[in-house]
Amino acid sequence: MRQFSLLTIFLMTTFCFAQKNEVYESQVWVADQGDGTYKNPIIHADYSDPDVTRAGNDYYMTASSFNAAPGLPILHSKDMVNWELINYALPLQVPVEHFNIPQHGNGVWAPSIRYHNNEFYIYWGDPDFGIYMVKTKDPAGAWEDPVLVMKAKGAIDPCPLWDEDEKAYLSVAWAGSRAGVKSILTMFKLSPDGTKVLDLGRHVFDGHEDHPTVEGTKMYKRNDYYYIFAPAGGVATGWQLILRSKNIYGPYEEKVVLEQGKTSVNGPHQGAWVETPQGEDWFYHFQDVDAYGRIVHLQPMDWRKDWPVMGKDNDGNGIGEPVMMHKKPKVGKTYTVETPKETDEFNGNGLGVQWQWNANPNILWHAKLPGKDYLRLFSMATPKEAKNLWEVPNLLLQKFPAPNFTVDTKITLIPEDAKQPRKAGLIVMGRDYATVTITQKEEVFYLQQTQAINADRGAEEITNEEIKLKDNQVFIKVEVVAPDAMCQFTYSENGKKFKKIGKPFKARVGKWIGAKVGLFSISTPEAKRGGYADVDYFRITK
Repeated sequence: MRQFSLLTIFLMTTFCFAQKNEVYESQVWVADQGDGTYKNPIIHADYSDPDVTRAGNDYYMTASSFNAAPGLPILHSKDMVNWELINYALPLQVPVEHFNIPQHGNGVWAPSIRYHNNEFYIYWGDPDFGIYMVKTKDPAGAWEDPVLVMKAKGAIDPCPLWDEDEKAYLSVAWAGSRAGVKSILTMFKLSPDGTKVLDLGRHVFDGHEDHPTVEGTKMYKRNDYYYIFAPAGGVATGWQLILRSKNIYGPYEEKVVLEQGKTSVNGPHQGAWVETPQGEDWFYHFQDVDAYGRIVHLQPMDWRKDWPVMGKDNDGNGIGEPVMMHKKPKVGKTYTVETPKETDEFNGNGLGVQWQWNANPNILWHAKLPGKDYLRLFSMATPKEAKNLWEVPNLLLQKFPAPNFTVDTKITLIPEDAKQPRKAGLIVMGRDYATVTITQKEEVFYLQQTQAINADRGAEEITNEEIKLKDNQVFIKVEVVAPDAMCQFTYSENGKKFKKIGKPFKARVGKWIGAKVGLFSISTPEAKRGGYADVDYFRITK
């Protein structure tokens, strides 16, 4: 475990975790309307399965990160609407060796974050290994090494609850793909320190008849009732279910409290109940919007007869529907508009916190040195078994930030060895992907627009268009347009006049995640060493 701790320290430095920069305001999506109201989604990015906890006047959010590293993003807010991405609780996915190669769709599923005894705890399920926990006293600083709380195949979506009698419990759902059964919820006794499950568990709810695919448990206690907030009905088509009982093991009453209804917000569920110091109640949930991922909404919430009421009941059926605009939560003062960072000028001491790799990172993949206003990506040999970039670990990626946006970057390729081709470029990544790639052939530089349709099934990457460049640097853009996330690549050799290249490309989801956009620098499997690409900036604008 000591080795993991040293790597944690290194990665915290490399990614500038918890480094307080100037307030960042997106050019492409801002929820705060500046007049005391907000619009949904409050974050138009793939923070899947969000959970939120409050500590005093501060709010902290985490979300699923699946195979991406670092994992378990930590976002901070003072007013519940404006959020800053400040850190990651999991610098390396564990088991480390397993996640050193891309593990699409695996890794961190549906975490829960809780503030207990002046410490922050995050529990998550890895469907192949079991339930893990990390904790810290400072969410913007280093988190302790992960603890395997329960070894189990298919156990997912855990949530702890510490009761008044010092007893602790852990609710768990099950992934049918690994466990062989789903749509049931199980309660386990948990050690008071939160580090291990103490019994074999008891099932407390079966959703097969009325609430198929019930999962995503979040536990609370209020007015002597134990509550399990649980989504049901599927990611893109489901509803928010509430279970309550005065006995932790049930029997549980049930009530659907949030549904799509006649709104455009499909599958509104799986999130967090948060109570403000001023006594207001709010509910965070996600909406699945295909290539854009699972985006985060905030709903007003109230209590009636000890049942939560969310959103607005537009049709009078007793079930709330999501609102798209609302007054901001009352938190005692007005805070500056802020959004998770997107643009990176590469003029700091490390990578911006918005970046994640396609697998656990290696220190040799990049260099971001103090005083250098560019990012250097080394030309790493692709794995011999990789059929395309889907299986390449050193892809540097970030989430789609809005329905419509443009990415602008400048890349210079330094091959060092003309006999072994090097490639670097801009990529839109998902189960299908497309790139604009700068490469060299016999000391001549070319620009290629490529794509791989069904990359996740091993499809070959093909070149749609290739042009000869005057030298080894190029300006590249991709414009992404709603509603279908259509992407058009353009390029320029002088940074002023841009031309279209290749074909329009429709971005496609990854495995359980939205599409991503980012950078890569590679060489052939046969290349022994040498070569790199320098990236001057990576800007996201309208």
